[in-house]
Amino acid sequence: MGETVSYKCPSCGAPLVYDAEENKFKCDFCVSTFEITEIKQALDEEGDKGFDWGDYKKNYSDEKIEGTVSYICQSCGAEIVTDAVTAATKCPYCDNVIVVEPNLSGTIKPNAIIPFKIDKKGLVDAVKNYCKGKKLLPKNFLSENKIKEVQGVYVPFWLFDCHADGNMSFEGTRVRHWSDKNYEYTETSHYLLDRAGNMDFKMIPVDGSIKMDDALMDSIEPFNYNEMVEFEPGYLSGFLADRFDADADESLPRATSRVKNSVSEMFSSTTVGYASVMPISSNIELSNTEVNYVLLPVYLIKSKYAGKEYTFAVNGQTGKVTGNLPYSKAKFFSVLFGIAGAIGIIGGTLFGFFG
Repeated sequence: MGETVSYKCPSCGAPLVYDAEENKFKCDFCVSTFEITEIKQALDEEGDKGFDWGDYKKNYSDEKIEGTVSYICQSCGAEIVTDAVTAATKCPYCDNVIVVEPNLSGTIKPNAIIPFKIDKKGLVDAVKNYCKGKKLLPKNFLSENKIKEVQGVYVPFWLFDCHADGNMSFEGTRVRHWSDKNYEYTETSHYLLDRAGNMDFKMIPVDGSIKMDDALMDSIEPFNYNEMVEFEPGYLSGFLADRFDADADESLPRATSRVKNSVSEMFSSTTVGYASVMPISSNIELSNTEVNYVLLPVYLIKSKYAGKEYTFAVNGQTGKVTGNLPYSKAKFFSVLFGIAGAIGIIGGTLFGFFG
């Protein structure tokens, strides 16, 4: 069987697609196009550097995680991995009963894992602290039966490392006002601001689960990666572990976007002292991209209130909580009418003052 080759976009690192009509390679992520000679030149300059998911799969796809079993949810199809002695009850995604598969096959062994640090008592305290100050939250939402359905899940994450080189141009303005006996003057000066630099990024996280809400996972960051340890099945005891269903190639554009946003913010932070600043152009390229597959601890909490289901997540290492919470309509209208009343009082006072 012939060997397959996967080309990466020199600008953002996403996979390239060959366009037969134009005889060019196209990147669907950053909409760049490249001649074949440009790609060959980039490969010659890059050598063995950069991310190659094909090599990663070749190195790890045949490994089995000893001492584990997998559970297949018959409702949503999620494949959950746990240790051999843990009894499965419900799927953390759809709450349906999950069925035990006798053998675990085709699972890529994680490079590392961050063990759970927050226990159930600490979890309850974290949720209560999260709800403090939420004035519109119904009073009985935190009653015991609202948070008893809790599932600890090791969520699959890809951690990307890369080097970023970039330059950006901005238009900055400064405004000066003055007057004489006859006129008032305004002078607006325009400046071209060029910024260039490079940054190294380590462990940019992207969750590898299609079923998991990306915004929810982004919100419970950061994790302390100094506490990562080599994966051992024993860490799964009492928990579930989701197997990734979005591979590194699929997750790379999200990591690329996060890196480019960080570089842009860094450049923008240097354009102080102007009345206004507008970006004109941007060119940020990534190289030396590498990836590791890890499992990170997350508590998923599902509760029903007034016939609606609410899901929020807790960082199983730090206790950070995020998610959507219900609100009391009575409290909402009370606050709304209170604000309207205050505005009415202020308006009446002003009317009386100017009347």
